Amino acid sequence: MKKIFHLLVLVCALGLMTGQSPARAQEKIKVLSDGPLRTALIQIGEAFRRESGHQVEFTFGTSPVVHKKVAGGEVADVLIIQPNFIEELVKTGKVIAGEHPVIGRVGFGLTMRTDAPTTTITTTGALKLALLSADSIVFNNVASGNYFAEVLERLNIAETVRTKVVRADPADVFEHVINGKGNDIGVGTTTSIIATKGLRLVGPLPPEVQSYIVYAAAPMTSASLRRQAKRLSAF
Repeated sequence: MKKIFHLLVLVCALGLMTGQSPARAQEKIKVLSDGPLRTALIQIGEAFRRESGHQVEFTFGTSPVVHKKVAGGEVADVLIIQPNFIEELVKTGKVIAGEHPVIGRVGFGLTMRTDAPTTTITTTGALKLALLSADSIVFNNVASGNYFAEVLERLNIAETVRTKVVRADPADVFEHVINGKGNDIGVGTTTSIIATKGLRLVGPLPPEVQSYIVYAAAPMTSASLRRQAKRLSAF
């Protein structure tokens, strides 16, 4: 009995020395992130769990939606969204001020259903031909969609394709293409296209008209695991 008592004392002492109880180690780091990073972040979160012992729980949405949720009071440990939204949340005290490391960028591409005829968009000429041949061109009604509307202007085909342009909520763009029956083309981030069943990536936009969405990581002032949040951002 005396040996058991000494063993329990030793276990408790070791727990105090590590400064982290088993229950604390099981707490999840909550991350709100923009959707195009989903595939990479799930793998990164698992690698971080193996190294640190902390699980990471991701909730994905577009940067404007995540910004709106946080502004409305939703709490998390880390935000991974576009830098301009982080800056706004710093001003309102939702995000800790300081350096917010850029962790990646994602470019735009065109997508079609997997059963649609193959085409190529490796040059601006090929891109223009593909868009002119499409039955519909679907892109979102937020900032990235506004950029692609400018691409159509730069290609001098905006007026020509005006009647077949469909502007949709970001979450609905791919559904329009998947549920179509003709030669439909969608516009989105390359990572999101690759991760969507029923779609194939026609290709990234040619360099002359390509643009990138940049994403930064920032710990929130409401973080319950602030030290771990900073560690995850660095990881």
